Amino acid sequence: MNKMVKNLIVAGLALGIANTAFAEEKLKLGFLVKQPEEPWFQTEWAFADKAGQDLNFDVIKIAVPDGEKTLNAIDSLAANGAKGFVICTPDPKLGPAIMAKAKSMDLKVITVDDQFVNAKGNPMTDVPLVMMAATKIGERQGQELYKEMTNRKWDVKETGVLAITADELDTARRRVEGSLSALKAAGFPEAQIFSVPTKANDIPGALDAANSMLVQHPDVKNWLIVGMNDNTVLGGVRATEGQGFKAANVIGIGINGVDAVNELSKTSATGFFGSLLPSPDIHGYKSIQMLNDWVVNGVEPAKFTEVTDVVLITRDNFKVELQKKGL
Repeated sequence: MNKMVKNLIVAGLALGIANTAFAEEKLKLGFLVKQPEEPWFQTEWAFADKAGQDLNFDVIKIAVPDGEKTLNAIDSLAANGAKGFVICTPDPKLGPAIMAKAKSMDLKVITVDDQFVNAKGNPMTDVPLVMMAATKIGERQGQELYKEMTNRKWDVKETGVLAITADELDTARRRVEGSLSALKAAGFPEAQIFSVPTKANDIPGALDAANSMLVQHPDVKNWLIVGMNDNTVLGGVRATEGQGFKAANVIGIGINGVDAVNELSKTSATGFFGSLLPSPDIHGYKSIQMLNDWVVNGVEPAKFTEVTDVVLITRDNFKVELQKKGL
């Protein structure tokens, strides 16, 4: 075999090996979350990994608790050869900075759970978003409250709705409005719905807000409690306890599920009846599946994909339902 033929064979083998190595180089996509210690985000990550296994790409998972770490993470993704990322931002106002950096590095972006806002505070509707349907989950809250009230055979004339609001947050406003509209559609009298703003969407903030409203309506015997999440509803429940209401005269249904576990684990019932558990499994899988399809097949995702899957968890079923979601 002459030298030229030998060289051609060696070159061909080398090229074949290089091509095989290139073929085996898997696509890399990022998944950035603001609170990786939270069960919600751990579940999103776990199901993003499952999508990667099913669709043959690697997921680079990075915690981004603040703005500096977020921008550093984008640099890191680009350096590692990622083609895009899903992000639950630590602050929606980072949207313009995130998009500017991502575009400069030719990275595709899908935001999950929280929508970016621009410098004027307006939603950045041009960035694909996957999130829970705020109005629909609110409507479900109202429907479940009315259903449980009916189960308990409460006299509507003796019942009030305590709605703890945070209208400056778009998601909070839409959830509460959805809940109240569902209650009114079911026949609950609007005159017996009492709204009070909270300074913070946590238990202490909601407790203070609820107390100020409860003292104004001493004639109400039974309370339905509406709020944007588990903690605002829990704050309302704590306020009713402080004012002497028994668990049998209070129905609170939260939203999120994971923040309700301690309350639902209590041996004796409280006014906190249950929580609407959304689907971090769907958020994690679907968002990165869409990103993969965008990168690999050029299929640009919808600007808004709303996830409507929620399950009501109560003392009876919460352990089973949380386990199903990997929580």
